[in-house]
Amino acid sequence: MSNVEVLDATRDANGSYKVDVGRGQRIGRVSSEWFSRPEDERFLSLSELFNSVNSRSERSRTRTIETAAVRVEASRDNAERLSLILPGAADPVSPTHWSFGQLTGLIGAPAAYLRQLPAALAGINLQYGLVSHRAEQVKTLETDDGRVELRAVTGPDYGRIYDYELVAAVRRIAGNGTGDTRWKVPGVLDWSTGTYNPRVDVTKDTTTLYASDRDVFLFLVDDLNPIEAGRLPDGSPDLYFRGFYCWNSEVGAKTLGMASFYLRAVCQNRNLWGVEDFEEITIRHSKYAASRFAHEAAPALARFADSSPAPFINGIKAARARIAARSDEDRTDFLRKRGFSKAETTKIIETVLAEEGRKPESVFDFVQGITAVARDKTHQDARLDLEGRAKKLLDLVA
Repeated sequence: MSNVEVLDATRDANGSYKVDVGRGQRIGRVSSEWFSRPEDERFLSLSELFNSVNSRSERSRTRTIETAAVRVEASRDNAERLSLILPGAADPVSPTHWSFGQLTGLIGAPAAYLRQLPAALAGINLQYGLVSHRAEQVKTLETDDGRVELRAVTGPDYGRIYDYELVAAVRRIAGNGTGDTRWKVPGVLDWSTGTYNPRVDVTKDTTTLYASDRDVFLFLVDDLNPIEAGRLPDGSPDLYFRGFYCWNSEVGAKTLGMASFYLRAVCQNRNLWGVEDFEEITIRHSKYAASRFAHEAAPALARFADSSPAPFINGIKAARARIAARSDEDRTDFLRKRGFSKAETTKIIETVLAEEGRKPESVFDFVQGITAVARDKTHQDARLDLEGRAKKLLDLVA
């Protein structure tokens, strides 16, 4: 029976298929975004998202100015209103909450304290800091949205990558992100049946395309085309699909980055389950950030989108076939020689026995046991350490 026939045989009439989410990593990054985004930061397609962030950039300007030439103006009519007169600008600009924090941070003033003061008094303190600021230049990002807002204040060498540039790069491989290409907003895992349904309507509640005045975040998957990488203990196929997420902030709130991986399911709360082969790259907004994005990040995304899953499948199969231990003594030696403590070794072996109904034998068994133990770690550093060691072990065999 061919791989295509195996996959077709596992699907129900709606295209859903069985998955085993007890394996691999659980990653909550997308879920954190999903929980925190209000409705006006959620978009139903990549075109809608692109139009929003691109329109914003078209109404923006950036320039480098002398801090000593900035004038602070407090409103007489509003004790909480403070604006800035920038050199060469005809009208005052209003700092956003974010840019006010950036500005006070650059001059070493406590933003939280200044926000509690009346605008006039805060303005006096801010003006003094600007005039005496030793780093004489800053780069501004100003956006006209009925009134001119100062959205970002950074150092003069800040390498801005606009949010629309990242969305445009994703659109080149994912179209609208709603199914017109193989890349789309993910489906949903049904916990009651253990099946994953890739065909879910994109709504404000299910979407994974987000943007705010500070950042953009996108998560897409290729879940209509699952791949088999070996068999589960009951003989059914172990199914994965590809996914990636990426992020950026044109105002300096975070780096630009992207992560690619294989996964088994996405639940309703947008947790990623059964993740394998997780890879991440980040780019700081330094002087040459735009060049690095053009020559590194965007091509890497395109390569992943068009790449064959054969190396991943072969690596998993090799790890399943590589027998590392046949006795309790072998199992203990295998883990202890790789730096696992006595307690960790016992826990890993017990976890595999509990989840698989047998003790670990192959390298893949040990990797799955390590990642299962990692999922139970409450401290992120400890969890990442175990997951990293599991991946290194898998990579070594592959």
